[in-house]
Amino acid sequence: MAEKQIETTGDETMKPDDGDERVILKPAQEADLTEFRIGLQNAFAAGFTAAFGTAPDGPIPSDEELEGFFHAPGAVTYHVLLDGVRVGGVVLTIDSVTHRNSLDLFFVSPDQHGRGIGSSAWRAVERMYPETVAWETHTPYFEKRNIHFYVNRCGFKIVEFYNAHHPDPHPEAREGVPDGESFRFEKICSHTAG
Repeated sequence: MAEKQIETTGDETMKPDDGDERVILKPAQEADLTEFRIGLQNAFAAGFTAAFGTAPDGPIPSDEELEGFFHAPGAVTYHVLLDGVRVGGVVLTIDSVTHRNSLDLFFVSPDQHGRGIGSSAWRAVERMYPETVAWETHTPYFEKRNIHFYVNRCGFKIVEFYNAHHPDPHPEAREGVPDGESFRFEKICSHTAG
């Protein structure tokens, strides 16, 4: 059977094609970004607190850093909805020339973890951008839950470990990461693999 191609402008609502009609992606509007930012920062703070036993000194990512993600060239922002209720979000950078795209930010509200929402949302992202050759993302070293999710649930591979001996070439893009230790992940899409 031929693979179903989905044309998208980034303005559509997208449902995963895996039987989970309860989880959808809906484009965020400019007026939604304050609520999106707060939800994301709360989710990231919860992960930091779980790892270190203390809340971060300030919001992570910072408001300024988030503005950069929201308004970067090629950026698209979606709410993750469960039964019509916002429970998370995703920010992508889509390169329509190279089709090497980036998952910049992804979160599910901590009170919704463990329900398969993130996996369903990620499958919807992949179906929304079927022309993607490769996806890239990053996560801090201490975020074991994220590492498990990207590697074991989404099929990413760890391709680089940034640390004191191998510094991140773009540390400003991941402020708030203790010791600057983080992983870079990549997923080569199966339709492009030889």
